[in-house]
Amino acid sequence: MVNLSADSWYRESVCSSADAAIRRGRVLAAQGADLVDVGAESTLAQAARVDDAGQTSQLLPVIRALTQAGIAVSMETYQPAVTRAGLEAGAAVLNLTGAERSEEMYRMVAAHDAAVIICHVQGANVREVGDFDFGSDPIERMYEYFARQTEIASRHGVSKILIDPGLGFYYRNLQDSAMRVRHQMRTFLNTFRLRRLGFPVCHALPHAFDYFGEEVRCAEPFFAVLAALGRTDLFRTHEVPRIRAVLDTLEVY
Repeated sequence: MVNLSADSWYRESVCSSADAAIRRGRVLAAQGADLVDVGAESTLAQAARVDDAGQTSQLLPVIRALTQAGIAVSMETYQPAVTRAGLEAGAAVLNLTGAERSEEMYRMVAAHDAAVIICHVQGANVREVGDFDFGSDPIERMYEYFARQTEIASRHGVSKILIDPGLGFYYRNLQDSAMRVRHQMRTFLNTFRLRRLGFPVCHALPHAFDYFGEEVRCAEPFFAVLAALGRTDLFRTHEVPRIRAVLDTLEVY
């Protein structure tokens, strides 16, 4: 992942300029990333909001340069104007982090023959959520959400769809580390239940800083094991070489 927001806490992924972001994208691709995900606004609750113009001015030079280098780019946003500009610049995937105006977004994705990662969001977007509603069975609630959204996306002509259960660090009642990590681990291990929908499953790998502390760069490999056991297809990570080593080892089993 390439983060163009200074508010993103995973410091290794933060790039303060387009040139730095392009360099990091090239490095990630050389390390074996199939897709380089770029975003200009952090999902952290305290992060600054970035308007459409601010996002596009940061994202477009990076998308264009990486695409011209033959690197597939995923663009993280929930804003229609940013989506349109990014797809026109060559982004291959929309990482859709909102539910509001999704039909408009799907039409744009279809028009550019791009792919979409549909994130599970209980709110208009990841910056406008309250408490996570667990209900009696969170996975079943996700299943119902994805069933609706994938049907809408398909109806609007999108043929390349992935689903992302989301890991909840932006919900108010998941700010407690223990509660959030339990939710994340259960979601990873139950991912296989979502595969009945017939779409590949994507997961962003978390960090559990309160538990890993100074060894935080070991967190994503740990969670990658759980995600793989749950039959995840696409892993969003800041630590490409470490995750590739984990997944290659699991392939032996």
